[in-house]
Amino acid sequence: MIQPAKEFVVATRKSPLALAQADMAVACFEQANPGAVFRIEKMVTTGDKRREWSLEKEGGKGLFTKELEDALLDKRADFAVHSAKDLPSAMPAGLAIAGFLPRESPEDVLILKEGVDKPKVIATGSPRRRIQLRYLYPEAEFIEIRGNVDTRLNKIAEGYADATMLAAAGLKRLGIHDWEGLVFKALSIDDCIPAVGQAAVAIQCREEDVAIYESALDDATGVAVRLERAFMERLGGGCQVAFAVNYTDEKLRIYHRQCGQETRSIPFDYALKKPNEIADQLIQQLELGDA
Repeated sequence: MIQPAKEFVVATRKSPLALAQADMAVACFEQANPGAVFRIEKMVTTGDKRREWSLEKEGGKGLFTKELEDALLDKRADFAVHSAKDLPSAMPAGLAIAGFLPRESPEDVLILKEGVDKPKVIATGSPRRRIQLRYLYPEAEFIEIRGNVDTRLNKIAEGYADATMLAAAGLKRLGIHDWEGLVFKALSIDDCIPAVGQAAVAIQCREEDVAIYESALDDATGVAVRLERAFMERLGGGCQVAFAVNYTDEKLRIYHRQCGQETRSIPFDYALKKPNEIADQLIQQLELGDA
């Protein structure tokens, strides 16, 4: 008797970028499990509902993940697909990160209204981006902006502000390379250190199911993001805190209000074996307190 194919229910947010990332995850697991069937379950999170909220003032931790995590805990979904930078440092009991899809380039892109050279008003809800952009544009005023990528691009094109900042990875995944009335200016990692986990897609599941997924996921991305998250776990940082850590090409870059920007060379094998030790030592060396 032919057994029916195993169906996996995939929890994801409903935004175009979230759905693109869910499709990437399904393609990855379909290749590893040719007989499996995947059904994408679109969910609305608190952060999606409360578009009028200032994420910085309300607190951004878990606003884009809780409903997906509840679906895993209730066994309404088998795994969830998240932007890794949205995942808080604390994981609900019973859940784990199985791993990550291969990471895109983690840089940010400055989106300028056509004809603007030095923006006077920059729209961003990210304290991390805001405080680092002040070094590049010290005279600029900053205002908040919410919405998906298309919404934000249209707002800048219509004159809501002179500029905004978006992740290069998100633009690439959506196939957006330009936009009428706008100019895209790529920034280096050193110009604006990315958020913890930026450009990585995380696969979250129940702890007992990690082995089902981990072999199909990207080891190098896992090493980098786990090192970055080790700092976040200790410093209490997140995407709504002016704190950043990125590990790329064996260089660890940190931005923190107490030390500014710092860069250290960290061999990959050391990052693989001792992420917590690296975080503890560097936090002590730089005399960092809570972010």
